[in-house]
Formats: sequence, structure tokens, C-alpha cells
Amino acid sequence: MSTLTTTGATGTTGHHLSSALRRGGWAGWAALLAAFAVLEGVNHGAGSWLALVAGLIGPDLTFFAAAGAHEPVRQGQLPRKAVPFYNTAHRTWIPFGLAVAYTVSPVSSPMLFTFLLAWMLHIAIDRVAGYNLRTKEGFIRG
Repeated sequence: MSTLTTTGATGTTGHHLSSALRRGGWAGWAALLAAFAVLEGVNHGAGSWLALVAGLIGPDLTFFAAAGAHEPVRQGQLPRKAVPFYNTAHRTWIPFGLAVAYTVSPVSSPMLFTFLLAWMLHIAIDRVAGYNLRTKEGFIRG
């Protein structure tokens, strides 16, 4: 259930969306991105299909940033060394901004555009599954 709170004298408004509503929004966004990415693959062939796969797995390759770290971690925790890389690769505004820049630029690379769609799709799927950004200690933010 979503709630809207307003404080009287200051006029400040706070918005609090429930987890289910946020996940529903992410699910809708994921469905749109998946349809668009598949359409790009159908229209542009093998290169776009490969870009789709790369965009879907690429953000999680940030786990390798902790390679060689001998830090003990608990279940569900990322090593602290990987957190900045993980969080950067899982911010929607980065691939979204790049996709917007692509659409207004003279660049014509369906593979690049499909990769950006798939990157955003990866993030959306993570959010639907409850995988948000990480705290500096490596745990999922609440």
C-alpha cells in the first residue's frame, strides 16, 4: 500500500511507496525493456543477440573486482572491495543516460543500443528480485 504524508506548517511532502508497488513498477519496466531488447535482436540479428546476453550478465561481472580479496564475508554479503563497482554497475541512470545520449547522437550501432537495454533490464530484474544497491559493508540496502 502506498502512503503519502504531509507535514502541516512546513508544507513538506514525503512519499513512501511500498515494496510491492516498487517491485511492480520495476516489473513493468523490465517487461518493456525485455520486449524492446528482443525486438532489437529480431531486427538486427546475431550481434544484437550477443549484446543482449552481454548486457544481461555484464553488471554481475563486478563480483570479480573482489578477486584475490581474502575478506571473510557472511551469506548475502559482497566483499567490501567489490561494492563500489557493483553499485556503479547497478545504477539505472547510467545505462539510461547513455541510451538517451545514443538516441540523440549520430552514432548508429544497434549492438550498443541493445547492450544498454539489456543492462537496464538486468538492473530491473535485480530490483524485482529484491537485489538493491549495497551498503558499504556489502549487504543489500533495505
